[in-house]
Amino acid sequence: MRATLMLLVSRVAAFTSRIAPAKRVVRMASGLTDHEKFLFDLNGYLVVRGALSADEIGELNAAIDAHSHEAISRDATALKNAKRAGCFGAKGSRRDLGGMLNWEQDGFRKLLAHPKLAPYCDALLGPGYRLDHQPMVLQQDAGSEGFSLHGGPLKGDHDLNPELQYRCVNGKPWNTLVAMAAHLVDAPAGAGGFCVVKGSHKSNFVVPPEWCAGLNDEFSKEHVYQVETKAGDVVFFSEATVHGALPWTMPYERRLALYRFANANYAYGRAYLNEWSGAAARCTEAQKAVLLPPYAPRLERPMVPAAGDAGEVVAFERDAKKKAHDVAVFGTDYF
Repeated sequence: MRATLMLLVSRVAAFTSRIAPAKRVVRMASGLTDHEKFLFDLNGYLVVRGALSADEIGELNAAIDAHSHEAISRDATALKNAKRAGCFGAKGSRRDLGGMLNWEQDGFRKLLAHPKLAPYCDALLGPGYRLDHQPMVLQQDAGSEGFSLHGGPLKGDHDLNPELQYRCVNGKPWNTLVAMAAHLVDAPAGAGGFCVVKGSHKSNFVVPPEWCAGLNDEFSKEHVYQVETKAGDVVFFSEATVHGALPWTMPYERRLALYRFANANYAYGRAYLNEWSGAAARCTEAQKAVLLPPYAPRLERPMVPAAGDAGEVVAFERDAKKKAHDVAVFGTDYF
């Protein structure tokens, strides 16, 4: 009996060693400032001005230049994002570029656990936030279409949409899915691009479909708000916030890097099932933690430190006797 118990304990120890980089600490969320909490709760999005340096912007744009030929244009009718007749429609098409987590250049991997961005992901999604969708770069020339309004906390049949939710409990925001949009060129007033219906993350009614399509000028002019940004600004928004994009009007290419993050134990997307095409092999320990499958932090989940990537990860510690008990009962390291 004693020999069996020692074997079980050794198996638990062997598993623990595989996540040895994780410091055994109880970790608290970083939180937002009072001003940031107010603005996110009010509007459903938050702009972090100048989050990326000029060098970082240059690094990201240079990586896009090297891979721009790989972008796929949404020319097919089935891929169109907006009705031509509405305020979101235009003749040109958007181009989508993916695969950046596996590029030789590491600029896009850095955004997974960036020291200026990770605290916002942590505060909006909780400890152990994780990448939920494959990241992508949106590219648009002048005269290309935007994207009809979408998202929101309700389905088209007015039922609750549990996949896209926002709540605020005990002074802390909680989201099931948050988008992080890193703007790599300027988008001044009238440029087009990202737009929102402010406060719609708390809506109790579905946006009428003709308004989503931009077919009502009065609604569009009064309630569809283009968020003005400069290169290096990063916008965080709840996917429960109704959002879209207006046609791009500037004489230079629009470039935006889009990431979607979820809670530690929640998944909307399925890309983690193929282990992000092996991207973790190129990542730091903190970046790898963001690529993990969904499971709860209390089960010793390696997590990005609240202050961002410092070369290490942290984790809650679970009692060794409880882990040994799991192995004895289930034959697996965790229940």
